[in-house]
Amino acid sequence: MVLRAHESNYGRFMDLDLDGKKVVITGGSKGIGLGCALALAREGCAVQLAARDRATLDQAESQIRDSVEGATVQGHSVDLSKNRDQVALVDAVGDVDIWINNAGAIPAGDISTIDEDKWRSAWDLKVFGYINLCREVYPTMIERGHGVIINVIGAAAVRPQPSYIAGAVGNSGLVGLTTALGSRSLRHGVRVVAVNPGLIVTDRMEDILRREALDEFNDEERWAELIPDDPAPGSVEQCADVITFLASSRAGHISGTTLTVDGGASAR
Repeated sequence: MVLRAHESNYGRFMDLDLDGKKVVITGGSKGIGLGCALALAREGCAVQLAARDRATLDQAESQIRDSVEGATVQGHSVDLSKNRDQVALVDAVGDVDIWINNAGAIPAGDISTIDEDKWRSAWDLKVFGYINLCREVYPTMIERGHGVIINVIGAAAVRPQPSYIAGAVGNSGLVGLTTALGSRSLRHGVRVVAVNPGLIVTDRMEDILRREALDEFNDEERWAELIPDDPAPGSVEQCADVITFLASSRAGHISGTTLTVDGGASAR
């Protein structure tokens, strides 16, 4: 006897079953966040973007509407390092099907150069921002019996370096958050997963490599010399495609785990 689970859902083409889903993407006005917004809008999702800068949000909304015919998109200008703005965003968007935590860029630096104020400021946005937003969103999803939370973290969680100490520690904690929440959530119809992007071609890539060039060459202007070719940096689209799949029902048995997207670099 051959078992064909959910056979009716499997045809020649992979339907991600995302049409009409409401998605919130923090840090959604540029980089990986904007890439996710474009990918999910193409799948028919109604997209809600959150970022600090209103002008950048307006540009992102226009880009999505110009790229995706009939796209539904709305931006929210909020400072997600502040609890009041975190709560305000959750209240403004209402019930959502997919929540993507992506806001925050922890600065590079070693244990001596990242003082307590810098460390706490960076963690207020990324680490505690993710934690607090999960605290707001997760129970509601559990009560409704469905939902997906995706935490976009970073490969420093699995490849910690002393030159990125605050990021390595913070990212490791967010992987733990994902594992803890996602390990039991599926019994309630909710999934919590994460993605660890490696070096991705965004504006932030230059910032990261400038710090490394300063450490290695004492000259941040030589940052381009540090762009690897094996593996080469990944693209925003490659990250967005993975996140879109994880958000879909096709990934319905994936929860509590973190997928690293870095061309195998952290496995070496």
